[in-house]
Amino acid sequence: MRKILAIVLLGCFSLLTGCDNLRFAPSESQKQNAWLHNRTSAIIAETARSEKTSEKLQALTHLSELQSRAFSSYYGLPKEFPQADTAEEILSQSSFQLARTALQQSVDRPEAFALADNVFELAIGISALLGGVYGTRAVRFFKTAKVKSKALQEIIAGNELFKKENQPYMSAFKKAHKDQCPQTRQIVAEMKASV
Repeated sequence: MRKILAIVLLGCFSLLTGCDNLRFAPSESQKQNAWLHNRTSAIIAETARSEKTSEKLQALTHLSELQSRAFSSYYGLPKEFPQADTAEEILSQSSFQLARTALQQSVDRPEAFALADNVFELAIGISALLGGVYGTRAVRFFKTAKVKSKALQEIIAGNELFKKENQPYMSAFKKAHKDQCPQTRQIVAEMKASV
């Protein structure tokens, strides 16, 4: 029982310490873009060989093709494949738009507070299933942590709104918060990024 509770707590701690390493699953656009990148690399390598470019350039294009296969394998195959049999098809406007869309989607991250809320719900559910004294205590602990997380989210959102709407008081606001410990500053910075 204690081991399971420790694992759940460790998972919650990991999620609350930052979401930089968490990403959404690849979208269809990202899968199409990875596959298109592989086709682009293959055509570039083929062109370099057929035009008898330098050995160095041929080796670089061959390596690029090999590397792009890894990206395409990692992302997975798309449901629909873009037209990419020739250089002209690859150089279409739709390919450039697809690349821009995939780039925009690649910077999206899960919202930290939504993740924390989901983790707390999962932890509450697991603790309730385990039951007993420890399970009841764990449920109480996670419910309290969930409420505190929501309160912290509201405080940070309110502070950001205050700073935005009251520029003349910005130095006084910063002065009032100057004695925060480094851990608090880090937590607030990470949470501000997701608000």
